[in-house]
Amino acid sequence: MLIPMLSNGLEKTMNLAARKQWHCLVLASLLLGVGLRENLDAADAFSDPIDVSFTAECDGTTQKYVLLLPSGFSAEESYPLMVALHGHGSDRWQFATSTVNECRAARDVALKHGMIFVAPDYRAKTSWMGPQAEADMIQILKALKTKYKIEKTILVGASMGGSSSLSFAAMHPELIDGVAAMNGTANHLEYENFQDAIQASFGGSKREIPAEYKRRSAEYWPERLTMPVAITTGGLDKSVPPDSCTRLANVLKKLNAHVLHIHRPQGGHSTTSADAVKSLDFVCDHVLTEEKTTAK
Repeated sequence: MLIPMLSNGLEKTMNLAARKQWHCLVLASLLLGVGLRENLDAADAFSDPIDVSFTAECDGTTQKYVLLLPSGFSAEESYPLMVALHGHGSDRWQFATSTVNECRAARDVALKHGMIFVAPDYRAKTSWMGPQAEADMIQILKALKTKYKIEKTILVGASMGGSSSLSFAAMHPELIDGVAAMNGTANHLEYENFQDAIQASFGGSKREIPAEYKRRSAEYWPERLTMPVAITTGGLDKSVPPDSCTRLANVLKKLNAHVLHIHRPQGGHSTTSADAVKSLDFVCDHVLTEEKTTAK
């Protein structure tokens, strides 16, 4: 919706009645815009969340993910897929239902692009993309691509999920067509927080199994990240410091034509709604535009 703007000079020449009429017109336009947005939201909504259980091939445990299907979903049609990874202390429901900036932005962008949306537990609250979470992710992607007609797969995440998105994309670039990582780390050999959880997930400390930590550190494997990549960081982030992701982004810009790094020097451990949407749209636009161009 476009709202006309008046110059100061023109506004001064208008009499009181005209100005009142003008303000009523603008107010009506704004109210109409709100109504249209509400109608669009109601029409362009996901299905009710489907809580999916499966038996993990790696250890026989029951694992879960949440599935959201776009409005008007048809099993006969092809869809892009967005897989969203939650943060430390949360589970699959965070990206599926939370209204925090990163989660809402992911769902909104997925809806806008008509995507299937999946939020895995990937070993839930303290995952950090260890070997079992990695195996679950591979199994989930295989199952989804078998059941649905998946065009492209975009992986997103915030905090622990942002770290895990970079880790998984670097370990399995053949499975991922684009990645958006918000407030994560790209270097597990360097990262010092949440070490009890990471050691339990990875199977030992960085002193005991340094190769495992290096394998899951995207900074060591920039040549594998050939897909569109968006990274957000905050200069004041103490929970997951931005240094490794900043270095990774700088290297990727020399190797990859489609890289976006949004850094807020005064930002903390969060991404604004606008930055989250911008980063997600950047990846989706490049991946899905390329897919459509290739199809032609």
